[in-house]
Amino acid sequence: MAKTNSKKNTKNTSAKKRNQDDLQNKIDELTSEVENEKDQFLRLFAEFENYKKRTSKERLELYKTASQEVVTALLAVVDDFERALAEMKKSEKQDQLQGIELIYNKMIDILKNQGLAKMEVGQGDDFDAELHEAITQIPAPEEKLKGRIVDVVGTGYKLGEKIIRYPKVVVGN
Repeated sequence: MAKTNSKKNTKNTSAKKRNQDDLQNKIDELTSEVENEKDQFLRLFAEFENYKKRTSKERLELYKTASQEVVTALLAVVDDFERALAEMKKSEKQDQLQGIELIYNKMIDILKNQGLAKMEVGQGDDFDAELHEAITQIPAPEEKLKGRIVDVVGTGYKLGEKIIRYPKVVVGN
């Protein structure tokens, strides 16, 4: 009987060992599946976050430049106001000049609130083809003005960081 008992114990032990090996294999398989699912989830989550950032950035860009056409069209009116103010300053009608200045200032403030900014360009600044529009070249009145801006003919404007109208300049050669 001792032999049969010993064979049963060996069978039980080997059956338990097989069962443990099967369970361990199943655990390893499930762990691997969980890791794969976790990896896929993290990738999908990262992709979704990138999508949200990209669409948010595109929406901001659209918002910033949505008014670009209207602001660009209003720049012609701003130019007319500036010419009118220059002529009004020559006349003696100070009350009319003040009225025009009030309207002009209000319009400029509204455009500034929309992100419009004048580009500051002056005589003697370096000419940069990416920032300035050269309408003509003239012989430089002084040696130091060669390749530099001699005169500013038209004001340039930026809407946010984007140039919507380049300053028109005369360059010395």
